[in-house]
Amino acid sequence: MKNGNPVVWFEIYVDDLKRAKKFYETVFQLELNEMPMPDTADASMKMLFFPSNMEAKNSASGALVKMEGFKAGNNSTIVYFMSEDCSKEESRIAAAGGSISKSKTSLGDYGFMVLAADTEGNMIGVHSMK
Repeated sequence: MKNGNPVVWFEIYVDDLKRAKKFYETVFQLELNEMPMPDTADASMKMLFFPSNMEAKNSASGALVKMEGFKAGNNSTIVYFMSEDCSKEESRIAAAGGSISKSKTSLGDYGFMVLAADTEGNMIGVHSMK
């Protein structure tokens, strides 16, 4: 792919799907939806999808995933969520059961970021330009 975002999908592995659903819906003020899995899918896999437009180019989407053999946390990839002002999401993280790892920090010309751990021990980022 020449000019554009090559990322099209992400998965955040969780141990407790209900708890993780509540965390992400509370922090990001959105609704995650369960979608039926194909008959060929692993029966132990459960997924909740973030809102998305799968037809949009250069747009990534993803899901919370609970699957046997895949533990949450201790990963080395961080998914950053877009925000108008990341301090808003930061203010909801602890009440939703997560913890702040790095409060809102300036990235100079590149905006601001917050790093946090979700209820499953996964590190996530929130990015905004203000």
